[in-house]
Amino acid sequence: MAQEQEIQQPTEKKKPNRVIPIILGIIVLAGAIFGIKEYIYSSKHEDTDDAQIDADISPVVARVGGYVDSIFFEDNQHVNKGQVLVKIDDRDYQVRVEQAKAAQQGAGASIGVGESQIYSTAANAASSRAQVTATGARLEKAQRDYQRYANLIKDGSITQQQFDQAKSDLEVAQANYRAAQDQYKAAQQQVGTTRNQLKVTNTGVSQRQADVDFANLQLSYTTITAPASGTTSKKNVQLGQLVQAGQTLFSIVNDNSIYITANFKETQLDNIRNGQKVDIEVDAYPDMKLEGTVYNFSPATGAKFSLLPPDNATGNFVKVVQRVPVKIKINAGKETLARLRAGMSVNVSVTTKD
Repeated sequence: MAQEQEIQQPTEKKKPNRVIPIILGIIVLAGAIFGIKEYIYSSKHEDTDDAQIDADISPVVARVGGYVDSIFFEDNQHVNKGQVLVKIDDRDYQVRVEQAKAAQQGAGASIGVGESQIYSTAANAASSRAQVTATGARLEKAQRDYQRYANLIKDGSITQQQFDQAKSDLEVAQANYRAAQDQYKAAQQQVGTTRNQLKVTNTGVSQRQADVDFANLQLSYTTITAPASGTTSKKNVQLGQLVQAGQTLFSIVNDNSIYITANFKETQLDNIRNGQKVDIEVDAYPDMKLEGTVYNFSPATGAKFSLLPPDNATGNFVKVVQRVPVKIKINAGKETLARLRAGMSVNVSVTTKD
């Protein structure tokens, strides 16, 4: 009887577990919400983490050679435009200036001598011209006397001796006139020669002045100043060092020249335009939120500017998505920009649609 009673007792039903469906539903709902948000976000934004901070960097190059005499800055020091930073020993260049000035003074003295010669030869030419005029007048008188005596000798009014004397005077007057003309021509040629020599001397003086200007210019290059306001970097010069013309001594990162270069994929450029808003996150300062503006686009991909640009005409061509550098201006104050350094990594997000 006891066994029958145990068999007749009803068994208890297990309650269904509703926790797992609820969790799965929450996960599906969260995934759907996340997917919708990402879809909406991606349809209005273009993002990339292939971006870094850049700046205008001015290399300072020695324009003349010499030994470094003085250095007036330290590495990573802020300097102002025009500030004297390096002084090269200028004694050799000062001597060259003095030599050029001495040569210029000598050429100037030659000009004075040439001008005096011109005045002298011009006076000689004037005197010779007067002599030509005087001998010409005497020649004319002798010709008239000769014609008159030639008529008188026919009727016997004068003697043969008088006629011969008139003829002799005419020949002398003709010879004197020709000599005066030759002397005048020689004086004119002398004036022309002296003037040509003076022109050559003037050219020499101009050349000497150019030499003085060049020597002064070379002397000025011994004082090296900052080409722009900014912070010095990569100092590569020491006292007493022999530097050569064209040698880079240090660099200056210009003030207020901080910007971002973002390398977007070529497939992302369709919706990016100049002037669009950009959200910027700096890896070095996670709490710093910056805004910027798309400024311009590179005319070529980054690969085209590489040392060995790709040649798609080769037989082993593999298509790779290229990246195009895009310049982004940072809209921030001087204090914020002063914290940024060229080369820092950033993430950028361009708002393509409002």
